Amino acid sequence: MSIVITGATGQLGQHVIAELLDRGVAAGQIVALGRSAEKLATLAERGVEVRAMDYDDAATVAAALKGASKVLLISSSEVGKRLAQHRAVIDAAKAEGVELFAYTSIANAGTTAMTLAAEHQATEGLIENSGLPAVILRNGWYLENYTEQLAGTLAQGAMAGSAGEGKVSAATRADFATAAAAVLVADNQAGAVYELGGDTAFSMAELAATISDVSGTTVAYNDLPAADFSSLLKGAGVPEAFADILADSDRGIARGDLFVDGTQLSDLIGRPTTTMADAVRAAHAAL
Repeated sequence: MSIVITGATGQLGQHVIAELLDRGVAAGQIVALGRSAEKLATLAERGVEVRAMDYDDAATVAAALKGASKVLLISSSEVGKRLAQHRAVIDAAKAEGVELFAYTSIANAGTTAMTLAAEHQATEGLIENSGLPAVILRNGWYLENYTEQLAGTLAQGAMAGSAGEGKVSAATRADFATAAAAVLVADNQAGAVYELGGDTAFSMAELAATISDVSGTTVAYNDLPAADFSSLLKGAGVPEAFADILADSDRGIARGDLFVDGTQLSDLIGRPTTTMADAVRAAHAAL
């Protein structure tokens, strides 16, 4: 048996591989795929099989999936190019006859109207039409989306957004990776769709209040119309298209698109999910 992980040089992929190893999967049964040979080298040192793969080169994708029993397609980071890249992996997995194909989608993909969800929704459609025995991991927002900005947030003394009073069910990358690993080693996962989010959702105002409490620095949350938030981001140097996506995603939070009702994530990982407060405390301690 071999478990193939795409995007293995990214943070989520590395967490998944570490968790598989911790669960007793032999390193030689894990195949890590990525573009950067240098970044893959550290995994090779642990005994993991590494293979170069370029999403945009179908021949390299097909070669990288040779012998795969299970595949985890971690969604590409290249927004706007994802669908074609994902199709190459799906086609290669189908040709290989894998026993399980897992995909990291987005929370509430069946109902959300967020721009960022469109390629996820289309990918889910490709997987369904392929006939692959598949499991869909609809991941919510990463807590790191906020904690990795903590230094800047504290320097500014404020957060801006367009999320209103909407709540987001965020969890850490490690939590989502643990869930993915649990699914990959479990039996009878084909056909499952998991809506994955943190146990306790929070609003941006609650996030700002927690940052204030933890740091001792007052941080306010300033809610803006989406167009104004997008303009603010562009003025700070965020590329126009990405600024619009971020503002649109905040509007999705305001609508409840990133609120996950249920405990499927904590059920899969066998423990409560990391709280927002704990994530903020850890990020603050690391500054």
